[in-house]
Amino acid sequence: MSLRETIEAAGWEEAQALRSMLNFADSLHEELVAIRRDLHGHPELLYSTDRTASIVAGLLEEWGLHVVTGVGPHFGKGVVGTLRGSLPGGRTILLRADMDALPIQELNEIDYRSEVDGVMHACGHDAHTAMLLGAAKTLAAHRDHWAGEIRFVFQPAEEGALPSPLDGRLLSGGRDMIEAGILDGVDRCYALHVWPELAAGTIGIHERYAMAASSHFHVTLQGKNGHHSTPHLAVDAIQMTAAYIQAINGLMAHGVDPTESAVLAFGTVQAGTVINAIAERSVISGTFRAFSKETVAAITEGLHRHAQAVSLSYGGSYELSFREGIAVVNDAEAVREVIRSGAAIVGRSRMLQLDAPSLAGEDFGWYLERVPGAFILLGCGNAEQGITDGLHRPRFNLDESVLTHGVKLLVHLVVDGQ
Repeated sequence: MSLRETIEAAGWEEAQALRSMLNFADSLHEELVAIRRDLHGHPELLYSTDRTASIVAGLLEEWGLHVVTGVGPHFGKGVVGTLRGSLPGGRTILLRADMDALPIQELNEIDYRSEVDGVMHACGHDAHTAMLLGAAKTLAAHRDHWAGEIRFVFQPAEEGALPSPLDGRLLSGGRDMIEAGILDGVDRCYALHVWPELAAGTIGIHERYAMAASSHFHVTLQGKNGHHSTPHLAVDAIQMTAAYIQAINGLMAHGVDPTESAVLAFGTVQAGTVINAIAERSVISGTFRAFSKETVAAITEGLHRHAQAVSLSYGGSYELSFREGIAVVNDAEAVREVIRSGAAIVGRSRMLQLDAPSLAGEDFGWYLERVPGAFILLGCGNAEQGITDGLHRPRFNLDESVLTHGVKLLVHLVVDGQ
């Protein structure tokens, strides 16, 4: 069904209201570009998103939303804006954007390139924030024409986690905000993510699994220092590390169901201080990615078991910490709603149903574990403009024409879902 057919099928008054909202969203293009470029030039990492949160809260308050800042019992860096439509009834729908950037040095030669050395919006969170703000402004300006309640959630720390100052758990921003109760009473939740592998003007959705459970681990192997001339008096942490890496590679080859998709890779190894001394301590970090909870549990247990075995065999000890991941699993009915709304915005031929999920991770999975919803990919690549680099790369950029597509999709999901 085309956008015109969708609007006409809604009835005359509803059609006029929806048309007005979508036209209003189109009119926001320059404002959205300005917001996105400002955020792009001033990226912030993890929970250090005070500038971004302040801009978000100020705009939401200006547009008449009820705004709560400092959301999250552990870090208190989230922003939630709430808006209720004037019509009776309706559902409570949560829309999420992430605010944090990545520790990557930007290489783009653009007027709005990052002004912060070593930090860049290389995953499009600046665009996600701008689009959700555009949806908030559009729906606030037309609240007389829709029902229900919308929660606009702007979260920090999607790209990683830090130890909680309360209990030491490694927590991402989504988990911190969920523990503040942002999902209480929510009927549906949606999040957009720009996707350079898809062309600008297309929208992608997975029927079920969208992304894998991406878990981070840090292993500390503790030995005993000593001199190379007396190795029998020491416990070599580097030897322990070599044995542990070999054991975990064996775990992934033989200890995980071969019919399940799973991958584990080590990212860093830090050990030793001088050339002729035996290292007493080694710190290893990495990630593993899988889809089923059973596979995640098997790998987690294996990381512990082999760390214990290596430590015992060498006479050392170990500590192991995790940032637990969860798969991003879309709800079937929510997917149908996305397909209907997406086709209305970009046309049926450009509303893509995707088969193979990504092994990347996203903490929106914690939302979807508790509330039915969908994680939506918004095409942002444009080969003619030279916009072809993938996410998390120093020359990542996006076709800014997609900003209004994202706003219109979110608005349509809200109006169509009430």
